[in-house]
Amino acid sequence: QVQLVQSGGGLVQAGDSLRLSCAASGRSFTNSHMAWFRQAPGKGREFIGISWTTGNGNYADSVKGRFTISRDNAKNTMYLQLNSLKLDDTAVYYCALLSNYKPTYTSPNVYDYWGQGTQITVSS
Repeated sequence: QVQLVQSGGGLVQAGDSLRLSCAASGRSFTNSHMAWFRQAPGKGREFIGISWTTGNGNYADSVKGRFTISRDNAKNTMYLQLNSLKLDDTAVYYCALLSNYKPTYTSPNVYDYWGQGTQITVSS
C-alpha cells in the first residue's frame, strides 16, 4: 500500500520561507516521479512542480525561482522549499506520485497517489 505523508506548513508572513516534506512508502521511491500541487479556496488543484526520477525537474511559471523541489532517495522523501512567500501562495499543498511518465503531468488527474495535504497561510 502506497502512502504519502506530508509534514510542514503553517502560518507565515509574506516574505518568509518554509519547507514541506513528503515521505513515501510502499513503492520504489527512486522509480517514482514526485510532484507538488496546491489548491487555493475556490480554485482547482494547481501544478507547482515535479521531480523526475532522473533528478531533473519542471516548475510552473508562477513559482519558478521561488520554490525548489528536492528529493532524498535514501530517505524516500521529497521536499518543497518555498521562499519569498506571497499572499497568493496561501493554499493547501499536496504531494503526489506519478508511477509512469505522462505528457500531461501538470494535470492532477494523471497522478496515482496523493498526500493528505497541508495548509500554508501567508499573512501580510
